[in-house]
Amino acid sequence: MREMPMFPLGSVLLPGEELPLKIFEPRYAAMISAVDANGGQFGVVLIERGSEVGGGDDRAMVGTVAQVDRIAQLGPGRFSLTCHGVSRIRVDDWLPDDPYPRAQVVDFPDEPVPDVDWAELLAKRAQLQLLCGQGGRQDPQLRWIASQLGMPVAYGDGDPVADSYRAASDLPLGPADRQSVLQALDTAQRVEGIETALDDLIAALRFRLEG
Repeated sequence: MREMPMFPLGSVLLPGEELPLKIFEPRYAAMISAVDANGGQFGVVLIERGSEVGGGDDRAMVGTVAQVDRIAQLGPGRFSLTCHGVSRIRVDDWLPDDPYPRAQVVDFPDEPVPDVDWAELLAKRAQLQLLCGQGGRQDPQLRWIASQLGMPVAYGDGDPVADSYRAASDLPLGPADRQSVLQALDTAQRVEGIETALDDLIAALRFRLEG
């Protein structure tokens, strides 16, 4: 267990994703020196209820370690950070937000599982792409999603844990679904959760197109 500076956000950072941040709130500006002392790392968790500004929020207990790649000072107490998600952590205890959010965290690696079958996920992904393309005749956002889903992907050729996070990152999932992906105990459970989220997206899109 270790103490880590924490950055609650209204979005979910998955391992392998990039995270640009603008720091302007005084408590997070005060956190910069602690992040430097922690090897350029801090924790990111989803705000499940409440606001990103001022505290008083309800925070998820599973998050991601962010590694700072670049930091620039924009002015007094203002910073621009470029970061990327590294690995998963679990919060054991939230400490007082004094002068910035802090928590006692432990690493939360995936449990080992046999090989994962990616065929169903890829089939559902293709189905969502087709439906978004149909809806994109009137909706530019759906047309853009269809174009992104049309990019070639391959899962299962490398690290299955990294592939499962990348599969989630490739899809237009909302914060709740992304948090479920992050909290999955293993790769198989994560892929199953992505497939369920895809089923919901496909059903909602079909209803929208038929309406």
